[in-house]
Amino acid sequence: MNPSENGRDQQIAALRVSIDAIDADILDLLNRRIDLAAEIGQCKRQAGSFIQDKAREEAILQGLIDSNTGRLDNAMLRRIFSEIMAASRQVQDVRKIAYLGPEATFTHVAAMAYFDPHDTFVPQLSIRDVFEEVEKDACTYGVVPVENSIEGSVNHTLDLFPESSLNICAEKYLTISHDLLSVSGRLEDVRIIYSHPQPFAQCRGWLKKHLPGAELLECSSTAEAARKAVQFPEAAAIAGGAAGRLYDLNVVASKIQDFVRNTTRFLIIGKKTVPSTGSDKTSIMFVTAHMPGALFKVLEPIADSGINMLKLESRPAKYENWSYVFFVDLEGHAEDEIVKNTLAQMKPVCQFLKILGSYQMMNM
Repeated sequence: MNPSENGRDQQIAALRVSIDAIDADILDLLNRRIDLAAEIGQCKRQAGSFIQDKAREEAILQGLIDSNTGRLDNAMLRRIFSEIMAASRQVQDVRKIAYLGPEATFTHVAAMAYFDPHDTFVPQLSIRDVFEEVEKDACTYGVVPVENSIEGSVNHTLDLFPESSLNICAEKYLTISHDLLSVSGRLEDVRIIYSHPQPFAQCRGWLKKHLPGAELLECSSTAEAARKAVQFPEAAAIAGGAAGRLYDLNVVASKIQDFVRNTTRFLIIGKKTVPSTGSDKTSIMFVTAHMPGALFKVLEPIADSGINMLKLESRPAKYENWSYVFFVDLEGHAEDEIVKNTLAQMKPVCQFLKILGSYQMMNM
């Protein structure tokens, strides 16, 4: 070995010693961070507050990116610290998440996107089952669809809120993309198509153009449709990519929905309350009195206050014919003084008013 090679080896060895020392420091700091996260989790549980704080996590990540002046790529920095935060959440709260199943439904995808992949995800047969699992503390949170940008509200979800004590803790928007999936992957083989009623409605134009003679058979979910399509060579399913990967189906055609901007809003429900983030939404439900102008009188305080009303819709009340429950989304948190005063003015002119939850308002 010549002297220059020997010198390089010594230099590399010295650098490795320095890296080992830094790794030891990083390990010590990570464990100290985890210990602090565990203490915060204990404080949150005692206060009955929502464990996950997406706004704070994003602020931390953005702050780190803004402060990054070294060689570490910002995308890699985000990935590293996202994993560190995930580890911190694990010690704060062991969570089981109920969702409308089975596995690989769009609700499952939304749940995985909102919560940590290390959480335990528990599929449920119905939206009611999701509510019940959270109400009896079998699961910490539940994820349910509430409205689609094309097909409108998921009425069964809305109908369960009057009888439930759960809060809306967060919302998640998911872009919905439908694929036609089959074993062979060939369009000419398709004679039967399985799917949920909503995807059939959202892909009506494509189906009429490309498979007008196919038999359409409804299923309880897109994942169930994919499971059935595996069993028959002449069958296909309209489902998402996650279902196709789970059941090893081939793509016959991708993105077959009639409208590109097809988005579903999901709600995260639980027993926790969520503190104000400064950019919040409050969901309420109320029943008006049977008198002329009743709805106007209830909504008048919202107009007078200048609060932005984001949504208004009604559902038939189950307890009385021709009576309606109204659902309203307002901009702001229920603890904001302007929202609190407005709700106080609305309550006396309602037969019933309930705050369903205040939570961070997310972009579509």
